[in-house]
Amino acid sequence: MNNFNKNDIVEVEVIDLTHEGAGVAKIDNYPFFVENALPGEVIKMRVMKTGKNFGYGKVEEYVKESDDRVGDVNSQYLRTGIADISHLTYPAQLDFKKKQVETVLSKVAKKNDITVMDTLGTENNTGYRNKAQIPVRRVNGQTETGFFRKNSHDLVPVEDFLIQDKEIDQVVLYTRDLLRRFDIKPYHEINKTGLIRNIMVRRGHHSGEIMVTLITTKKKIFRIDQIVEALTEKFPNIVSIMQNVNESHGNALFGPDWFVLYGKEYIEDQMLGNTYQISGPSFYQVNTEMAEKLYQKAIDFADLKEDDVVIDAYSGIGSIALSVADKVKKVYGVETVESAVINAGKNAELNDIKNVDFTVGKAETTMARWLEEGIEPDVIFVDPPRKGLDEEFIKSATKTGARSIVYVSCNPSTFARDVLRFEEEGYKLQKVQPVDLFPQTHHVELVSLFTK
Repeated sequence: MNNFNKNDIVEVEVIDLTHEGAGVAKIDNYPFFVENALPGEVIKMRVMKTGKNFGYGKVEEYVKESDDRVGDVNSQYLRTGIADISHLTYPAQLDFKKKQVETVLSKVAKKNDITVMDTLGTENNTGYRNKAQIPVRRVNGQTETGFFRKNSHDLVPVEDFLIQDKEIDQVVLYTRDLLRRFDIKPYHEINKTGLIRNIMVRRGHHSGEIMVTLITTKKKIFRIDQIVEALTEKFPNIVSIMQNVNESHGNALFGPDWFVLYGKEYIEDQMLGNTYQISGPSFYQVNTEMAEKLYQKAIDFADLKEDDVVIDAYSGIGSIALSVADKVKKVYGVETVESAVINAGKNAELNDIKNVDFTVGKAETTMARWLEEGIEPDVIFVDPPRKGLDEEFIKSATKTGARSIVYVSCNPSTFARDVLRFEEEGYKLQKVQPVDLFPQTHHVELVSLFTK
C-alpha cells in the first residue's frame, strides 16, 4: 500500500524504462512512472498521482544524470509523444528496442533460447517520416497546427516536428498560414463547428513528389482556388491536392469521400527498385529508407528459390509481393482494403510484373480457400496490423506446410503471443531482427523467421 500524498517530494533512483519510454522508480516495491527519467538517474520526484498499484511522478531535479541522456531536448516532443524517447542517445535507443523484444519473448512466449539480434539502426534518425497527419485547432484565438498532448485533445502548437521530412514541415506551416489568411475555421471538437480537421502531407522519399490532403467536415471550402494556387506556386513538387470529407465526430481520420482538387490522385515513389503509386488512404511505410532495409531483411530470411510459390498476406499496395516477384515463380497477395488492391494491381503493371495476383479479402478466409484450390506456398510473408494474426489465419497458414513463414511485426507483444500459436502448429521461431523504423519513438518493428 502506498503512503504518499500529492506533491510530496522524494529522492529516488530510476531503475527501468516502460515499453513506452517512461522511467520506473520504486519505493518499497511501489512503482512510480516518471516522464523524462532514465535508468541509473537519481532524481527528486514530485508525486503527481497515486493509485492502488502504481503512481505517477514528475522530475523536480536531477541529482545524478545518465550518460545516455541527450541534453537540451524539447519537452514538447516528450509531452505529445511525437518523439517520446528523444532524450535518449541513439545507440541507447537501439538497445532499448532490442531489450523490449527480448522482454516480451521471455515473458509472453517463455522464450529465452532465441537470440534477438542487435536493432538495425539508421544514420538518418530525424527528418525521416514521409507522411504527416496534423490536426488543426484554434489555440488562444489563433489557428494552429501541432500535436495533441498525450492522452488528451489539447493541441500543442508545433512548428518543427523533428522526425518529419523538413519539406513536409514547411508545407504544413504554409498551409496553416493560408488558412489564417483566408480565415478558414478549424474544427472545434466540443461545439462540432469549423471546417478543417487535419492536414495530411505525403512526400515521396526518392521522387520528392508531394500530396496535400485537406480533411474537412463538409465539401465546400471558401476560396479553395486561391489556396491551391498559392500552395502549388510555393511548392512546385506538389503534384496532388486532395480533399477528404469526414462528417463524423468520432476519432476516425478519414470519411468515405475523396475529391481531387489539383493534379492526380496519387504520388509515385520507389522502393527496392520498383515504382509505387501511393494514394491518399493507402498504407505505405512512413520511413522509406528503413522500410527498404526491413523488406530486404525479410527477403534474406526467406531464402527464396526460383520455383517458389509465395503468399503475401496483408499485401497492402504490394510492397513485399512486388519486391520478391523477380526471385520466384508466382506470388499471391491478399488484402482487405479494396483501394489498396487496385493500387497493387496498378503497381504490378507499372513495373511490368506479370507473376503476381492480388485478391480482396480477409487473409484467414482467403488462405483457407487457396488451400482448397490446391495452391501450395513454399514461403508465406505476413505483415499484420498491431493486433497481430488471427488464430484462424495461423491454422490455415501452417496447414499449407510452407517451408518458411516470415513474420514482420509492428507490435512485439502480439508477435510474442503468436509465437506460441505457431509452435502449437509445428513451426519453430528461428531468428528475430528488430528494425528501427521509428527513431526517437518507443515503437519497434521486427522481422522474424519461422520454419516447419
